[in-house]
Amino acid sequence: MKTMMQFALAGLIGLMTWAGVATAADSGYTKQKVVYHINGDNPKQQAGALRNIQNHINAVGADNLDLRVVMHGNGVSLVLLPDALAQVPKFKNANANEQMTARIDGLKNQGVAFKICANTLKGRKVNKEEHLYDVDQADIVPSGVAELAHLQSQGFTYIKP
Repeated sequence: MKTMMQFALAGLIGLMTWAGVATAADSGYTKQKVVYHINGDNPKQQAGALRNIQNHINAVGADNLDLRVVMHGNGVSLVLLPDALAQVPKFKNANANEQMTARIDGLKNQGVAFKICANTLKGRKVNKEEHLYDVDQADIVPSGVAELAHLQSQGFTYIKP
């Protein structure tokens, strides 16, 4: 019986190795692909989401993560500059203050990609150069919800903080 258990365990280990399952040396986590969905404009919730993302990176390791943040609708307020609020009245909040932008920069430096919905920008008349913090054309996706669905179809785990 003991020999049979050892054989089964060896087979399981071999199967895991054959399947390419590798764990991170320090954390024990495997590589992850994750998308965080932000569509609310509450600054406390957005700050909490950024804390969740940093905690995720701390636990898994930046090298073991392909992490994206997709914003649409009111969630674009995460990168909306406070000075822009008067120019884009379809937003209640503009949360890209010094603290929030420092967190965003820190996450970007760890490989996090922030994606913004083009439909929201067009519908709310947002100019990426004038109204948004550190957003370039490569950060714009045609549709936030379509991007979420696309990433999930590519194996990304969906998280809504």
